[in-house]
Amino acid sequence: MPGAYPSAGRWTERYPLAKLGFAADLVAALAGIAIATLVRLTIDDQLPPGFPFLTYFPVVLLVAFTLGLRAGVFAALFGGLASWYWFLTPGSNFSLTHNSAIALTFYAFITGTEIALVHWMQRSNRLLVIEREANARLAQTRELLFRELQHRVSNNLQMVAALLTVQRRQIADESARSALDEAARRLQTIGRISRQLYDPAGGDQALGSFLDQLARDVIESSTTMTIKHEVISTSDARIGPEAAIPLALIVAESIANAIEHGFAPGQDDARLEIRLGQGLQRQRLAVEIEDNGVGLPDGFALDQSGSLGLRIATMLAGQIGGHYSLTPGTDRGAIARLELPLLAA
Repeated sequence: MPGAYPSAGRWTERYPLAKLGFAADLVAALAGIAIATLVRLTIDDQLPPGFPFLTYFPVVLLVAFTLGLRAGVFAALFGGLASWYWFLTPGSNFSLTHNSAIALTFYAFITGTEIALVHWMQRSNRLLVIEREANARLAQTRELLFRELQHRVSNNLQMVAALLTVQRRQIADESARSALDEAARRLQTIGRISRQLYDPAGGDQALGSFLDQLARDVIESSTTMTIKHEVISTSDARIGPEAAIPLALIVAESIANAIEHGFAPGQDDARLEIRLGQGLQRQRLAVEIEDNGVGLPDGFALDQSGSLGLRIATMLAGQIGGHYSLTPGTDRGAIARLELPLLAA
């Protein structure tokens, strides 16, 4: 099953297996060297002269790796004594000759290097584990703080929008009431979408799924009409945090404009089609919002429109290096088109 076995890195982080204590390390080292000696005595007749340490090097390495520094030192010491007694000097004794002294020095250097490397590796692994656990805790704390910040910002925006709605009730002038309604709606829109614009790691979001959720939120909050919508994406572009708010507001304003001015009252086949694809030029991204409403009035010109929402959309498009247009639809209705530099391939 996937994940049933830890990776090689995880296995190495488990060693040494446990702190067994002085006596246990001593017994384990003696047992390992005893086995190594028996194996060496068994194959002695099959080996050419020499090789007194052949079976001891791997045992020292294995003991140091599995049981730690102290057990490795014990194994190296007992292995040196055993090889000195049985294989370095004739007659099985501890007599020291020039040749045996050189051989024992060589043995001490090799086993010391083995133990030091194993100890350094395991110490580095322990430090990496500690650092990784600390980073995981920091990442978790960062995510919690980030979500709390996003939650508070969104709540504050919603509260300001509610205050504007309350203030609207005290104003008799219809144009002022309408302006407050628009301001409250935009603040509510920003508050809703701010929860989904960013992830705690600062990464990008898939634009198609983002636009689908955005359209759903704007439709649900702007009208009681039944409006079907569909997102058609031919691009795998992703949206970066720096362009998220402007792009979201432009799309939200376009959808809200279609709901307010594009559809006839009681229209039962109201539909929005949001298309995401490549712009007219390479390295450009195009977002189109087409409705099947009543269409644009005769002689409509975007630069002469008195709609605050359309002026905001045009201004925001310029801020992110894009271009915004509103043209008649292919059959009826209208097409709001935003073209901007490609955010990500």
